[in-house]
Amino acid sequence: MAASIYLTSAEGRTGKSAVALGVLDALRADAPRVAVFRPLIRSAGERDRVLDLLHSRTTSDAPYEACVGVTYDEAHADPEAAMTRIVAAYRRLRDRCDAVVVVGSDFSDVAAPTELSFNARIAANLDTPVLLVLGGRSNEEAEHLGQQPARTPSEIAQLAELGIAELRAEHAEVLAALVNRADPQHLADIEQQVAVSLPTGTPVWAVPEELLLVAPPVSGVIEAVEGELVRGSADLLAREVRDVVIAGMSMENVLPRLLEGAAVVIAADRAETLLAVTMAHEAPTFPTIAAVVLNGEFELSRSVEQLLDGIDSTLPIVRTSFGTFDTARRISRARGLLTEESPAKFDTALALFDQHVDAAVLRERLRLHRGGVRTPVMFAYELFDRAAAANAHIVLPEGDDDRILRAASTLLARGTARLTILGDEAAVRKRGGELGLSIDAAEVIDPASSPLRERFADEYARLRAHKGISLEQARDVMRDVSYFGTMMVHLELADGMVSGAAHTTAHTIRPSLEIIKTRPGVSVVSSVFFMALADRVLVYGDCAVNPDPTAAQLADIAVSSADTAAQFGVEPRVAMLSYSTGESGSGADVDKVREATALAQAARPDLLIEGPLQYDAASDPATGAAKLPGSAVAGHATVFIFPDLNTGNNTYKAVQRSAGAVAVGPVLQGLAKPVNDLSRGATVDDILNTVAITAVQAGMEQRA
Repeated sequence: MAASIYLTSAEGRTGKSAVALGVLDALRADAPRVAVFRPLIRSAGERDRVLDLLHSRTTSDAPYEACVGVTYDEAHADPEAAMTRIVAAYRRLRDRCDAVVVVGSDFSDVAAPTELSFNARIAANLDTPVLLVLGGRSNEEAEHLGQQPARTPSEIAQLAELGIAELRAEHAEVLAALVNRADPQHLADIEQQVAVSLPTGTPVWAVPEELLLVAPPVSGVIEAVEGELVRGSADLLAREVRDVVIAGMSMENVLPRLLEGAAVVIAADRAETLLAVTMAHEAPTFPTIAAVVLNGEFELSRSVEQLLDGIDSTLPIVRTSFGTFDTARRISRARGLLTEESPAKFDTALALFDQHVDAAVLRERLRLHRGGVRTPVMFAYELFDRAAAANAHIVLPEGDDDRILRAASTLLARGTARLTILGDEAAVRKRGGELGLSIDAAEVIDPASSPLRERFADEYARLRAHKGISLEQARDVMRDVSYFGTMMVHLELADGMVSGAAHTTAHTIRPSLEIIKTRPGVSVVSSVFFMALADRVLVYGDCAVNPDPTAAQLADIAVSSADTAAQFGVEPRVAMLSYSTGESGSGADVDKVREATALAQAARPDLLIEGPLQYDAASDPATGAAKLPGSAVAGHATVFIFPDLNTGNNTYKAVQRSAGAVAVGPVLQGLAKPVNDLSRGATVDDILNTVAITAVQAGMEQRA
């Protein structure tokens, strides 16, 4: 039977969606097929926002329609019939999943006597334990970006006591309690006082308030003030507005009051203030603001428009007809929702949950066990978990690429690694601010002006003296971000490097071969891809570096690939692939694989290595048993070594496309210290995975 958990609240606006996101992420680590179920939705005619948000992150094959119980109107009209339909829909979904996250209704007066009681009845009928979500803030209206007054620990404890009583009255089992948006200064006290209302040993977690999660995006501000975007980039409308600045004073008094991520409200006839704020946004010495809101009916003069054209800023400038007071009030009351268009909110919600909720305890209380299955989501969860534990310092040379900055923001929020970004610091931080990213925790170094450049040049000249490299030439080389980043790794100022989003593979690998060099006993740098299939993870090598390896190099690649597989939890059973299995074929190509197999077996008798094998004999148990009976590898291979780059590259892409596999890599192996290459078409997810892999490799190097 599938494990399940029911999220419900004693009131609205507790941030239950963000909590559900964290719970879903935690359960995906152990359960191959996780679904989300909404027992109550507003209308059958429109998609439920919360379900849409969470459904995109589930790992079951259940369609949206299978994840819905009944509508609010149906629950009002006949509560008992609605309950029967909810239970039936839930059980159909449960039968096709390993775990189900049930997200209760959102306090819209859907049932009597109270909504919490109705949710408790549903939980009891579903036989699903409850995670009670409590609000750390009151629901009173506030005048500052939706910030309600913080509740005291005793107030939250009283709310918990009332909620627990209602749950018990309906015979619902309480699994744990979570206080969301709690006062950061009193987390421990809140947990202690709430625990008094719960059965002994029941976990209580408090997650602190984070303004970003309730801050509206610029697009939400435009909607709130009934405005229109008149200048600037529409690409920046997803940035969160963290504050409001009323520019009602003179220009010289406005500038010192600018705040990072603020919406600046300026009367439309204050052209000098508008120009000054726009120029300040572009200057590295001032904060990057989220938007300017021009209020009032005044039109900008042609000369002011020309000056703005000359500044050529991407800063969104919005016009509204409301007065200053109404404009500021509307912005302050705008609410930010958790949406797919706000990756910063996702990152923050998951990071807060991970930091303050013991996911292992949650999974244990639900008694989740995965068996032998390892899905792509499980592999990714383990990867990022191990990367965070390694606490490695990774250098990212391509700071002028938005993908790198977006990935850096996510990595820092998750605590995946410590980061150094290479590039002009003012430009990197300004662009990060414009994109609404949190990269303050990253170190930013400009190779052209860094005092490290002279030290690096000395070392490079020493290493390449046999090639006639002078100190002056070395200084020029160290302007190159790939060489600079590689030297950081070599001199142990960073633990690893990830590059290639804007550079060729050769541009990434060449500095490593010149400076870091290969590990002792390894003759060739090679690569593998982790191929995450629906239920297992395989390792393919070499698919990215060596066009036509010799037999000795192929043996080296096999041993390196087996070691890499073991580093990442894949038990290595190595198949040396060819067009022939065993002794059935002959020819130069198959003879090379046969020789490589013998060399690899002699070098590492502790490893299971078999070859030559055809792909079907390596991967399919029945075929393997028929073609090579008695082999421990045939039919059960986990590491596939291709005879050349042409075969390997095409095969990994064919499997990726035809089998829907997630290809993680290429992962470079054989270097003395971890450096990894990105495709120039890399997505943000590709960068995240590659940095996490590099961090794990760095952690292994540190322990070696």
